[in-house]
Amino acid sequence: MMKDIQDGKVGIVIVKDQSRLGRDHLETGRLMEITFPFYDVRFIAINDGVDSANGVNEMSGIRNYFNDFYAADTSKKIRAVQRAKGQRGERISTVIPYGYLKNPEYKGNQKEAPALIIDPEASPIVKRLFELYASGTGIRKISAMFEQEQILSPAVYHFKKTGKKGKHPNMAEPYLWAQSTIRDILGNPVYCGDTVNFQTYSKSNKLKKRLKNSPNKVLTFHDTHEAIVSRKLFDTVQRHFAGRKRPDQQGEMDKYAGYLFCGECGQKLYLHRSKSLAVEKNFFQCGGYQTKGGHHCTAHYIREQVLDKIILHKLRQMTAFARANPQEFYEMATENGEAEAKQFYATAEKEKQRIESRIKELDNIIRCLYEDRVCGRISVERYDAMAVGYENEQAELKQELASITKKMNEMDMREVCIREFIEQAKAYVKMEKLTPELLRVFIRKIQVFEKTEKYSRTAGNPIIIHFTFQPYADTNFITMNFREELLEAEQAEIV
Repeated sequence: MMKDIQDGKVGIVIVKDQSRLGRDHLETGRLMEITFPFYDVRFIAINDGVDSANGVNEMSGIRNYFNDFYAADTSKKIRAVQRAKGQRGERISTVIPYGYLKNPEYKGNQKEAPALIIDPEASPIVKRLFELYASGTGIRKISAMFEQEQILSPAVYHFKKTGKKGKHPNMAEPYLWAQSTIRDILGNPVYCGDTVNFQTYSKSNKLKKRLKNSPNKVLTFHDTHEAIVSRKLFDTVQRHFAGRKRPDQQGEMDKYAGYLFCGECGQKLYLHRSKSLAVEKNFFQCGGYQTKGGHHCTAHYIREQVLDKIILHKLRQMTAFARANPQEFYEMATENGEAEAKQFYATAEKEKQRIESRIKELDNIIRCLYEDRVCGRISVERYDAMAVGYENEQAELKQELASITKKMNEMDMREVCIREFIEQAKAYVKMEKLTPELLRVFIRKIQVFEKTEKYSRTAGNPIIIHFTFQPYADTNFITMNFREELLEAEQAEIV
């Protein structure tokens, strides 16, 4: 309409009332008082009795302001409803992720029926995508692979499934998977069964741009719908993203990305490689040393080829022992934390019950306190002072309860992790070379320390391997027993 007005094709604009022209009082006022008179356009709002041919209507500006106020008030109420739904764990996003379908039985309550159900056609592709990336295949190679296999891109698949073009499908290249699309899928926690609310926000109803929310305002609710990938696989992929993501000339990713850390400063170790550098001379270096210099940390130089041989040697040894002596392996793996676990469980359950009981008491106290405030039995100032104290105590208790529950869950996972490690050891008998898949299955973290003799060509880097049967960081029984053996193995390889 504005283009036609500027081209002189419109002589009169008629609307039902002023709100149909716009609810932004500044923009609507500019159109009525400046733009229309400038282009000699007559404006009529029938219900409001406005006709620019009769001169300026003094009430027009006030009406525009109230129209604007009505839109802002409606937006505020909708935001409040969405906030309440999001805090209850309801899914507030209207976008259905690729691999899922909207549940027709969902009526706004996740407990009765989940909001999402698995799409039997697309979910296997999502699962394969995660497995490919976790095994070391780069995003660019995955994109080329899917295009060659003629797998429809998510946007085109959505259009053919629903007939809607909301995701802007590229019909000229229906099998082209954008790298950003693959990256977004790999980083979306919805695929491990989580609902994440309030990741973005808008400043007002007049600004449509979505801004990224601060992490402390983002709410995550676990296991709200059926997962496509396991949480373990999802976490493995996120560890890969935490490291360097640039592929080499063959399109392969750094297999140690997200696994290799400096034993002193805790920073990641980054792989150094170039066209002029032979593959056997690729080496790792501490990220803290690279960015902050020698005053922060040391180089921790270690060649990739040497590290591969050490880790593979250790994996072969550990899995062979687990296959040959499963019961002895289980006893060794649990011995270190058994005493601690018994001592913790002796008091944890009682402490948990005490905290839960106190939290319920505080709820009743705050409720009674509010009734006294409403009835006038205590002053507003007294209520505020007492309520803040009780609420702070309750928040601290909830945090303490969450910490105890988390540690209990970790200890309960001990046996599960060990049994799973033994079963995986039986499945992976032949280990001809170190692959990202082997790291994902058997190793959780690798720490590399500086050489005992600086600049030495024979002294090895002390290495600590945290295996997947160790569910929390302070369990290093198996690793520490073999630490000297690892040093000897590395020195032999360097020589």
